[in-house]
Amino acid sequence: MQTLKWILVAVIGLVAITLVAAQFGAFSGTMPLNLGHRDGKLKPPSKTPNSVSSQADMWVEHPMQDYARIAPIALKGDGPATIARIKAIVVAMPGATVVTSESDYLYVKFSTRLMKFVDDAEFWFDPASGLVQVRSASRLGRKDFGVNRARIEAIRQALAG
Repeated sequence: MQTLKWILVAVIGLVAITLVAAQFGAFSGTMPLNLGHRDGKLKPPSKTPNSVSSQADMWVEHPMQDYARIAPIALKGDGPATIARIKAIVVAMPGATVVTSESDYLYVKFSTRLMKFVDDAEFWFDPASGLVQVRSASRLGRKDFGVNRARIEAIRQALAG
């Protein structure tokens, strides 16, 4: 019985230390330095199944092309108006922090409440296609369990409504 108590105390202590470490950013990862659009492209999808990109097909040999593929967002008005509407939607979402806001580009950092995991989401009005290209990726971990896709689809649905 005494051993079971010590195991329970150890587990509770480990959970408490993990939660405290999370609050100090232990699981937030490092902000990617190569975000934004260059030569008509956003950054490629991650090489593990933890991101989505409306430009996944531009990276033909990419190992996660099929997993990452998501449709771009249709315009609601012109490009800048659509980016502004997307911004209004995301600022109301839990854990969202707008990092960069321009008339044709929006970069938002999403943090989970408890463990402070971070996803980076980008929205870029692509004048060549007349659509908003999107990319959303987790900074840490091999899998995102569909969180990035669900978030982009929720934004798409709110924009359509």
